[in-house]
Amino acid sequence: MKARAIMVLGTSSHVGKSLLTAALCRIFAQQGYRVAPFKSQNMSLNSAATVEGLEIGRAQALQAEAAGVPASVHMNPILIKPSSNTSSQLVVCGKIWGRITAADYYQRRVEELLPVVRESYEKLASQNDVIILEGAGSPAEINLKRHDIANMRMAEMADARCLLVGDIDRGGVFASLLGTLELLEPEERGRIQGFAINKFRGDASLLEPGIRIMEERVKKPCIGVVPYLPSLMLEEEDSLGLPIRTQTQWPLTPSIDRASDRRLRIAIVAVPSFSNFTDFDSLRAEPSASVLFCQTAETIAEADIVILPGSKQTVDDLWWMRERCLDVAVQQYARAGLVVGICGGMQMLGETITDPFRMEHDGSAAGLALLPIRTIMQADKVTRNVTGNIMARTLFGQPIADCRVSGYEIHIGRTIYQAGAAHFAVLSDGSRSSDGHHDGCLSADTRVFGTYLHGLFSDDHFRHQFLRAARAFHKLAAPNELCQWDQLREESLDRLAREVEKALDMKTIFGWVGLSYQAMTSEELSIARNGKA
Repeated sequence: MKARAIMVLGTSSHVGKSLLTAALCRIFAQQGYRVAPFKSQNMSLNSAATVEGLEIGRAQALQAEAAGVPASVHMNPILIKPSSNTSSQLVVCGKIWGRITAADYYQRRVEELLPVVRESYEKLASQNDVIILEGAGSPAEINLKRHDIANMRMAEMADARCLLVGDIDRGGVFASLLGTLELLEPEERGRIQGFAINKFRGDASLLEPGIRIMEERVKKPCIGVVPYLPSLMLEEEDSLGLPIRTQTQWPLTPSIDRASDRRLRIAIVAVPSFSNFTDFDSLRAEPSASVLFCQTAETIAEADIVILPGSKQTVDDLWWMRERCLDVAVQQYARAGLVVGICGGMQMLGETITDPFRMEHDGSAAGLALLPIRTIMQADKVTRNVTGNIMARTLFGQPIADCRVSGYEIHIGRTIYQAGAAHFAVLSDGSRSSDGHHDGCLSADTRVFGTYLHGLFSDDHFRHQFLRAARAFHKLAAPNELCQWDQLREESLDRLAREVEKALDMKTIFGWVGLSYQAMTSEELSIARNGKA
């Protein structure tokens, strides 16, 4: 039996479609239904590795987590990773398909790739009771609508009942809802079953007159008003939600009795093609750390740790650093400080980066020469979930007791080690054919290390030791409190689902697809969460 379908559409990007889709996935799962997320086309530099060893948008991986199922490439068959203002890397069914311009994609490639989208959707639909689809941007982008396969065309393919969401935090929510509906064709408007207002703060009674007028005007019901949810430790869809442009000073910290109790200052260099920025969400949640996304040499000099993050355009970002003398700032800092490179950031820390296949850039570039490695870009991308162990028994000159690490790799670089280079870790993807492979590089004094491991800091075991070692290096007291990241994420997903469930008319939403809904007590939710009868 083909799954029933509900689609979450937005009046624009960043109205909260991704998190509302995640919330609905969790709510349907808690009600005992087999549910999966689906987004036909995603544009993001924030990606994840699936169980098949393929690449999808991180938002769909989060939604799968909310649904309690493994992330699959079929949940996001097309991923567009911007390389510049006019071109992108196109990932189809989890693998690099090629580099395209926006014009080429919309004028030629969409129709070519439509069968791939249909095949992925039908596979998911054959395995589940409900599919929660997420739209992209707005369904009313009339300049692109003819070849849009992420919104109303997808809704028709899935025969989905649609919820239109507007973001009141941005202002103009009623105009954006009305304008979106007005720009749709009559049959498309017919698929919109109702609208919802997201990110509301304040007195809900003041919103009522507008809602009543809106319902009368569009002849569709308001399904609910979702409150603004602060401190929700869940991924944003893309860097639109990342606070990187205005951070030039360290955040204020609570007063403390001893200087050694201050927070550890972690500076992450916010390069233009910053990818997988969610690598650092868990560090931002740590009470003993202060994380700042920086673009100035002064901030780097004041840090306790400097991190170079992943990059979609590694050489371009390296040149961007050189234009601002940030390369020199990192090199000077590294003489006595602690430096970490993640994926592209590790490649920058090496001696050279060569791109013979022009995957990202033409030619070669000199790195920061802080690690004895060279990088050669490859035509094929490595994508896999991995676990393993750190090879050294010290980090930042401090002993470590638990050497376990875990995360995922998404990269096109191959690392060449110079004589005497020390590996950071040995990793395995768990397959029978894998005997383990070396990863990353560690300086002789263990103050500088690089790794291809995204999600490294999401591992509680490693992150806690990382913080303890860094604090000890700087003669700071051991952290009094440590975040349990997996637990915090589960609590955040439960909180998201709980607040959305209270805010939206769930009986009506379930009724759209002919399914029953029963409000659950806290005890019943706990039983459902633990998979008990």
